[in-house]
Amino acid sequence: MKILMVCLGNICRSPLAEGIMQHLADKAGLDWQVDSAGTGDWHVGRAPDRRSIAAALNEGIDISKQVCRLFRVGDFDEFDLILVMDKSNLSNVLAFARNSSDRQKVKLLLGDKIVPDPYYDDTQFAPVFKLIEAGCKEIIKQYI
Repeated sequence: MKILMVCLGNICRSPLAEGIMQHLADKAGLDWQVDSAGTGDWHVGRAPDRRSIAAALNEGIDISKQVCRLFRVGDFDEFDLILVMDKSNLSNVLAFARNSSDRQKVKLLLGDKIVPDPYYDDTQFAPVFKLIEAGCKEIIKQYI
């Protein structure tokens, strides 16, 4: 299974989601590949936000080597599942969909809830980590 995690800038939530999902999949012995992308191009080529890196390291996951990139139409061909963090990301990704097959691959990570963007509040990175971790665990349950 190939999974793409998507948020706005690909520096806070989706890098956390990529790291967490890959960690959990590896731990479960699943042959899954996880990547992440953003719908905005402000941070392309950069590492994740230092606060996301710290929140992940605090839980034993190193996301520091990730490189931010922009979501592209070809991601529909490369990935089996595209998990977005909020409804704005959902709208942005679905705007690229070429057909119903593309649209069926896109889901909110937390079902009908959103993962809030912690960018403007340093205290929200640890809680957002826990939300994403819970969502990733549910996805694994659904697909194994």
